[in-house]
Amino acid sequence: MRLKLTIAYDGRPYNGWQSQPDGNTVQDHLRHALQAIAKHPTPIQGSGRTDTGVHALGQVAHFDAPAATTMNPSNWVAALNSKLTATIRILACEEVPPQFHARFSAAGKIYHYDLCTDPVLPPHKAGLAWHLPGRFDADFLAAALGRVVGRHDFHAFAAYRGNETAAMDYHRTIHAADLETLPDGYRITFVGDGFLYKMVRLLAGAVVKVAQGKLHLTDLTALLDQGPRLVHGKSPHCAPAGGLYLQQVLYPQLR
Repeated sequence: MRLKLTIAYDGRPYNGWQSQPDGNTVQDHLRHALQAIAKHPTPIQGSGRTDTGVHALGQVAHFDAPAATTMNPSNWVAALNSKLTATIRILACEEVPPQFHARFSAAGKIYHYDLCTDPVLPPHKAGLAWHLPGRFDADFLAAALGRVVGRHDFHAFAAYRGNETAAMDYHRTIHAADLETLPDGYRITFVGDGFLYKMVRLLAGAVVKVAQGKLHLTDLTALLDQGPRLVHGKSPHCAPAGGLYLQQVLYPQLR
């Protein structure tokens, strides 16, 4: 039985999602919890990586339940949560077809990024929002977000892991880039068919620079669709990890 987990976590205590030798990642903690319940190693695959300090409201992962288990999907929610720290929570568990894959079956993702423009960052927001107390024009921010919507070559908005190839496709489609007013600032929401490494943080950093008057709209537009030559360079700022949330992973209707 293949099971799909929906997971929320506070990213501050962890070194991202992807398993690492030090063992302090969300995937590592989930793997240990699964092993404690199943009594033997059980691989778990996520929909994609999140960086150190990035949060999730709807990360998705899948695993194959051991053949001998008699637990139904709802039992796994309570069982896993009993083995996990309070900053990682299993929100839902459901049976899916055996061909389902958390990463390769995904049709897109929704991320949001929180900005706090109050003069003083509330202590309970530390690591949960980007503090921007100075000059900030929300109209410029909205205009900048409008420029990145659509299908573009996002070479300038991708960091490199070192495993890139010449054949790698940097085209992605941003279906929506919306701005919401919060009591203490703003929330940017990106809906796309996929995102490159650090792409959301680089996009957020660039549109914030426009809102601060440090980057002109025409310069932001010039960063798009450059291809591998990067005539106008890379995006000028990578937003901090702490304001970023993986809100939802999108899948076609499961059959």
